[in-house]
Amino acid sequence: MSCHRRPVHLNPAASTWTAEATISAEETRSIDKFHSQFPGGPTRLVRLDGVAKELGVGAVYLKDESNRFGLPSFKILGASWGAFRALVRQLNLPIDTDLATLKAALAARPIALYAASEGNHGGALARMASLLSVPAEIHAPVTMHESTVAAIESEGARVVVGKGTYDDAVETARRAAEQKDGLLIQDYSFQGYQDVPQATTQWIVDGYLTAVREIDSQLKDTPPNLVVTPVGVGSLAQAVVSHFKRRGSSTAVMTVEPDTAACLHKSLRQNEPVEVQTYCTIMAGLNCGTPSHTAWPILQAGVDASLTVSDYEAHQATEYLKTQGVCPGACGAAPLAAIRRLKESDKESLGLGSDSVVVLLCTEGTKPYNVPGDVSVDDPVGLTQALVRIDSANPSLGSVPGPGETEVARYIAAWLEHRDIETHWIEPTKGRPSVVGVVRGSGGGKSLMFNGHIDTVTTLGYDDDPLSGQVRDGRVYGRGSGDMKSGVAAALVALAGAKSQKLRGDVIFTGVADEEAMSIGTEQVLDAGWRADGAVVTEPTGEAIVHVHKGFVWLEVEIHGVAAHGSLPGAGIDAITRAGYFLVELDQHSERLRQGWDNPRMAPTVHASIIKGGEEPSSYPGLCTIVLERRTVGGETPETVSKEVQDMLDRLAKSVKDFKSDLRVMFDRPPFSIEPEHPFAALVGDVVGESLGGRAEFIKEPFWTDCALLAAKDIPVLLWGPKGDGLHGKEEWADVASIQRVAKTLGLLASKFCA
Repeated sequence: MSCHRRPVHLNPAASTWTAEATISAEETRSIDKFHSQFPGGPTRLVRLDGVAKELGVGAVYLKDESNRFGLPSFKILGASWGAFRALVRQLNLPIDTDLATLKAALAARPIALYAASEGNHGGALARMASLLSVPAEIHAPVTMHESTVAAIESEGARVVVGKGTYDDAVETARRAAEQKDGLLIQDYSFQGYQDVPQATTQWIVDGYLTAVREIDSQLKDTPPNLVVTPVGVGSLAQAVVSHFKRRGSSTAVMTVEPDTAACLHKSLRQNEPVEVQTYCTIMAGLNCGTPSHTAWPILQAGVDASLTVSDYEAHQATEYLKTQGVCPGACGAAPLAAIRRLKESDKESLGLGSDSVVVLLCTEGTKPYNVPGDVSVDDPVGLTQALVRIDSANPSLGSVPGPGETEVARYIAAWLEHRDIETHWIEPTKGRPSVVGVVRGSGGGKSLMFNGHIDTVTTLGYDDDPLSGQVRDGRVYGRGSGDMKSGVAAALVALAGAKSQKLRGDVIFTGVADEEAMSIGTEQVLDAGWRADGAVVTEPTGEAIVHVHKGFVWLEVEIHGVAAHGSLPGAGIDAITRAGYFLVELDQHSERLRQGWDNPRMAPTVHASIIKGGEEPSSYPGLCTIVLERRTVGGETPETVSKEVQDMLDRLAKSVKDFKSDLRVMFDRPPFSIEPEHPFAALVGDVVGESLGGRAEFIKEPFWTDCALLAAKDIPVLLWGPKGDGLHGKEEWADVASIQRVAKTLGLLASKFCA
């Protein structure tokens, strides 16, 4: 378990709060009678003696909703009652109308049902629509698993998968219902939802009460000491709190959410509803960014404890419950993961003792998901291994495009959220996300940024398993281990450590996309407004401090000929042979550029990177295109570089018959430099020297990094990171001891610079 993880939120006032009754005894009887029309009856209450022994309590029971009325979720309880009440109201039918009568009435006047869903509510509403032979349209977030889409469609519903989040899907479902004169059957209420003519959220919550009343009966009217319920938008939790906080009951209620979708937890801590940015989670039904408007006041007052769990913890709970004869989905296993993470002090605050009875609400049956990574690791070497095992090869590079940064960005965001670190997802270019994590200072101090790219070059051509993350002979192996997931891991660990240092200034981590290609990630982070008083880019430098590096300009030269049949030399002009004159001139120019430098590695250079020309052997080529890379030094600009190439082309136009060309600058990045005597550089040198037990070494390098982009925004920056080798090669590694040392040193730098 991580020593920095998000704490449990406790609300002592909830123990004496009493919920007002939401439904009458008569309506309760109507709901029970309505649900009796469905097959299957009450779901089982499973005793988990092993968990009770582990927790030191009297008994732990699991309310198994993995099969309710033939569907893999409790949601049919609410969706069926909510749809029924809305439909009989619309048709002016009495509340004791049976399903057969309602279906017959709808045959003459069909009414379509609409909803947004992460899966279970949509499937339940689709089943209800199928039973009544009316259309259903379910709006889903972009993250909905294809198997979930297929399951809902198998019930006869139309599924509309959007491009946004669950909250976005709610809005599109609302609009669709309005435009097509249908009914919105939604288990989530938003601001103003009560003004929607067919508002059904409270009826859905009332339907959920069937499950909690069953618990009373199954425990023989002996109330549990604690009930643990998962929370998405909070409608089930609203039912749980309303029931177990009724007058005369002393049951405590604890809620659980994913680390990465903690809308209720964060709202409770801020004492007002907040909207949170969500990420992909295997607990898909809980992946919600805003608490339900009608649920919020009840949860605010009546929830005794709120906590979050990681995907990996939910996965472990899922695997355990399978050994106990339960087949839950990750949402359903989350309450077990939650109860397992309570400390003794948390149990004491909740009044749990050796005789206590705990009930866990298992809300769904098994669903497919990819086994998640463990985000609890605090060690920078273990974190390096975890990052290396995620393929984040840049999709712009290699003969086979890589998958990009999305998966590794999700892991990093989950790692940050697990530690309750402020997290921001930046994705102006779809599929190319960057992640920002911030530990806020108390105010008045300097801010420090750790920057690292989360993409790698291609895994193709790697000798062994490029995603092994194996530690061997004091080295972590795998693609990106050196360049630069070890530096990213060290920066993340230093960031998390800053939480306990009580600094005055902010510590910021920026995990950026695309550095291996065009560095859109750092550009987009800067465009989003992120700045700092100092920055360290944790590229692998062998623990030497890089204070100067080159820039580059990419240029495209087009040499023009005249296309003609190969048998007609008088009609054709060979663009490729004309390009040869330019290539000879370029080679000579390259030699001149490197002359007179004390450090030849830091001399400006130029080379031809790509050459293309011709269409087929039997034709004179009408065009030959050459791409150049010109590495630049201080004082050189795209304009000066373009002029020197244009001068060569102009000379050739005068000396070579039929030589015609065009030139354009494709892309450029500036060189970077900072003097070692700069106050920030001097401080970094002192801290690094202290860590290494000697004088820090300042060096210059010929490659390019994101340092230049940060420096262009007037952020004092240096390049410093772990030892490693094989960068972009067939075997890549990072030194274990160096990773640990870099993480510790970055933490020390934060304590001195931000204090």
